[in-house]
Amino acid sequence: MFGKGIIIREAHFPGRAAIEAYGNGGFRFADMSHRGSLLCLPSGIHGWQPADATALSVADFDKVLAEAGKIEILLVGMGKELRPLPAALRAALKQAGISADPMSTGAAVRTYNVLLAEDRAVAAALVAVD
Repeated sequence: MFGKGIIIREAHFPGRAAIEAYGNGGFRFADMSHRGSLLCLPSGIHGWQPADATALSVADFDKVLAEAGKIEILLVGMGKELRPLPAALRAALKQAGISADPMSTGAAVRTYNVLLAEDRAVAAALVAVD
């Protein structure tokens, strides 16, 4: 007999991969597609659901902060338009030794791919765009 229902697991790709495409509310990487936002960390690529993409909080970056010793640069794709990071978030990242650069999601994807190819200690928090 089968178990009780479908088990939904947290979206996670256990490796580093370039982002092949973005738009339509998601991303393509490693010959896969993901609907929604992403965290690209040294531990892998994780599905990400910030509470409010227009007002990111420190709690939205718990996974980033947990890997702080492995990340020098965090690219924050803020959606279609650049918005500043909230002061509390910027302070928490700085205290963890992470340089955070907010930009549009498109610019963050392109920059992430270049820095990843250079084997830099880079991570990205990417808000999905339509």
